[in-house]
Amino acid sequence: MKKMILSLLVLSSVAQSSELDNLINTSSAIVDQIDKGIKLVGAAQEYSHHGDALSDGSMSSTAYITSEQLQAYNSALSGMSSYQAFGDLRAVINDKANTELVLMDEAIDTFTEVVVDMIAVQQVAEMAETAASPQEEADVQTFVELNQEVLTITQEEVDTYNTSMDDIETHANNASAYIAVANNDQAVEFLEQGIENANTTAEQTTIFYDANQQWVAMGYNTTRNLTAVYLNGNDNFGLDLYISEADVLLAGSESEYYLTGPTGSGYNCFMFGTECEL
Repeated sequence: MKKMILSLLVLSSVAQSSELDNLINTSSAIVDQIDKGIKLVGAAQEYSHHGDALSDGSMSSTAYITSEQLQAYNSALSGMSSYQAFGDLRAVINDKANTELVLMDEAIDTFTEVVVDMIAVQQVAEMAETAASPQEEADVQTFVELNQEVLTITQEEVDTYNTSMDDIETHANNASAYIAVANNDQAVEFLEQGIENANTTAEQTTIFYDANQQWVAMGYNTTRNLTAVYLNGNDNFGLDLYISEADVLLAGSESEYYLTGPTGSGYNCFMFGTECEL
């Protein structure tokens, strides 16, 4: 009996996961009932032999283990099959990637808004480039004079544009780095081993992408060491992600964002839906 009680009490130790929390709560509920039952049995042995006390005859039911408690406990046991004592590293990395994607989308929204505000410069450029006669050049001059205020670009718009470009590149690289690592089974296993060696959980680590070191690194709350996965092909995980500026721009020129934008589809197509190439 003592061994059974101690075994159930051990299951009530502190934990971080919902699966373990469920097991703690449901096992503790049963332990409480068994504890009460043992006390009632002990009391019954004492007063029955001495004839010095009586219960009201209904206390035994207060120590019952209910069907609901039984089902909850057994369900918690089944839930432990998916429990990860060292946390879910892949989920942690994917969460970081999703956070970066949200930040990137916010920066893209900012970029798009300021581009729309400044894009009249493209209309001027297209008019100037196609001006093939003195009259057409005069038309450009007249257009600029009449629309000076609309065509003027402010320093604030330029600063917003430049900042959003930095933010987009930073968050896009962060997200891509995290997703690449999360999708690489060998890299995940390597980092998971680091978590086990540090005797901590994935949720308690610090994971970050470092562009200078060209790695995704993981720091621990239990040690000052770092575990890192290189993204430049310098390890055995096959992650060689860095591409040339030409390749980046080629991918961009084939993207839907570019092809439906003002420079990809043309000013009139973007702004007015006219002169669009099919």
